[in-house]
Amino acid sequence: MNNTGVQAREVDVVVVGAGQAGLSSAYHLRRTGFEPERDFVVLDHAPRPGGACQFRWPSLTYGKVHGMHSLPGMELEGADPARPSSEVIAAYFAAYERAFDLRVRRPVEVTAVREGTGGRLLVETSGGVWSARALINATGTWDRPFWPRYPGQETFRGRQLHTAQYPGPEEFAGQRVVVVGGGASGTQHLMEIAPYAAATTWVTRTPPVFREGPFTEEFGRAAVALVEERVRQGLPPRSVVSVTGLPLNDAIRQALADGVLDRRPMFDRITPDGVEWEDGHHVAADVILWATGFRAAIDHLAPLRLREPGGGIRVEGTRAVADPRIQLVGYGPSASTIGANRAGRAAVRDIRRLLAEVPAGA
Repeated sequence: MNNTGVQAREVDVVVVGAGQAGLSSAYHLRRTGFEPERDFVVLDHAPRPGGACQFRWPSLTYGKVHGMHSLPGMELEGADPARPSSEVIAAYFAAYERAFDLRVRRPVEVTAVREGTGGRLLVETSGGVWSARALINATGTWDRPFWPRYPGQETFRGRQLHTAQYPGPEEFAGQRVVVVGGGASGTQHLMEIAPYAAATTWVTRTPPVFREGPFTEEFGRAAVALVEERVRQGLPPRSVVSVTGLPLNDAIRQALADGVLDRRPMFDRITPDGVEWEDGHHVAADVILWATGFRAAIDHLAPLRLREPGGGIRVEGTRAVADPRIQLVGYGPSASTIGANRAGRAAVRDIRRLLAEVPAGA
């Protein structure tokens, strides 16, 4: 019995989230001798397999997905690039869960992780309480869309929505659309919407950086190292794309030539019928689409007080410095799909070492 008055089910490891990072971690647990349901459990709040990809808009086809990497032990092969990525990834993840018998429990919402008894963690969820010796947090960012605040925002008479709610381009037919954000989502939204909309305006806080040339392994490692340094300092992680810049492909070149990607600096206020800059320039708008990114979904870890004064969780590798029982996979430098695979392996290696050092019940 625990302090919630509910009988907790005991396992060695709880994995929270069944996207790329969570499934990779579960695979490595299974491969090194941990049995699902007996030694570890995977909890996922989504209604079905597919991670965050299952919620993405239909026009985001598999061919447009930025750097999707296969999960360990099972290649993603023969996918139709014209098929929605939500369908491709969902089918692949479902097949992966079956192939390795990962027995993901869903939909299960993890509400809090707190200190239990005997050095164990208490994981409180909509599906009961688990007592664990270690926890792999693989909750990603999709559930925490970031909405900036600007003066006059509440007076806007049009529609405001975030990338997380993006329905596809057809819905913006005949409308004047302001897209906010200089990342991959913002540019993709603009290029899709422009043929349908009456007008589009692109605003970003900083000038976008377009990268020429191939994305080499060396370049990727350098970018990941920069993100890694932030989480080592306990600062909130930035995305790897924010460091690498946007690849300058043929579609981007055409959009630049057509004036679709004609970037303006960030506006200063929102008016009832549009957006306005300090110099008085005004753009009328029916829609403001915030392609402003996401934050790490880690509120359920709040009872453990892991956050540093800088606002993030200090991480060495995948291990939370403040509590070695907590592994953060898909956080910061491991947020890319290939990074999540490597991080899953590293987290399991760390956990095996921890559980060997601290015997059960110690």
